[in-house]
Amino acid sequence: MPMLFAMPGNEALAAAIADRRGWPVGVLEVRRFPDEESYLRLHSDVAGQDVAIVCTLARPDAQFLSLLFACRLLRESGTRSIRLVAPYLAYMRQDRRFHDGEALTSKQFAELLSQECDGLITVDPHLHRYRSLSEVYTIDAVALSASGLLAEWIGANIARPLIIGPDSESEQWAGAIASACGAPHVVFSKSRMGDRDVRVEATDLSAWRGRVPVLVDDVISSGETLADAARRIIAQDFPPPVCVAVHGIFAPGAEKALSALGCRAVTTNAVMHPSNAIELAPLLCDALASETGAPDAKRIT
Repeated sequence: MPMLFAMPGNEALAAAIADRRGWPVGVLEVRRFPDEESYLRLHSDVAGQDVAIVCTLARPDAQFLSLLFACRLLRESGTRSIRLVAPYLAYMRQDRRFHDGEALTSKQFAELLSQECDGLITVDPHLHRYRSLSEVYTIDAVALSASGLLAEWIGANIARPLIIGPDSESEQWAGAIASACGAPHVVFSKSRMGDRDVRVEATDLSAWRGRVPVLVDDVISSGETLADAARRIIAQDFPPPVCVAVHGIFAPGAEKALSALGCRAVTTNAVMHPSNAIELAPLLCDALASETGAPDAKRIT
């Protein structure tokens, strides 16, 4: 039975995971001195314990040092193993050197986490050029899929949906979700000129007149891809689409860009945000039980 610890901002998710199996939640005090340095103090006995740290890694730079210190404090205090439960896994975007001199931050970040943890559980990481997390992580790294949960929410809340992927990378999402909720799907194409400069090319949607467009993607970050796709959908006399994603990062301006078009955003609680409507605790709990050898667990691969 693992003991769970929550890094700041992850308390509700850690409690929801622990409550499903009656696992204990340890007490780890984390705060900052006036000069912004981290202070940590462990208030639970972890000697000989398997522990799991719940810490979604959106906006990682501000929280990574505290996570590293927590891992080392737990080691020094005698914990037997440390698993990181990070529903959102940062630094997967830079998976190749696009220009000379660029840092390959996906591998560098993976090396840092692999040094501190014995295992990693995450949800729908950005696997584009990497086929699996094992290409960059040297620890047992489990990548779960939330597509079934997204499909379940769509099926329960939207009548006659048309699932739309905004670009070729979203084909895996659109196809799996559409199949799970028994809906048709189409996929647009996209050209990217910069971090916030994208152009989406839409297919003809006239065959699906009368259906509710639902844009699905793994991440809402700048919101530019979904916003441009929404404009193309609206231009074909469809209502503003519902935008459903796993990870709601919502960089500055993203919510405004979507709401200005009349779009509703729906996300999982991988990253805390008012758009959270899809609960990940059951998925994460089952995976953690499997990884720590709970007797009634079913391993997720």
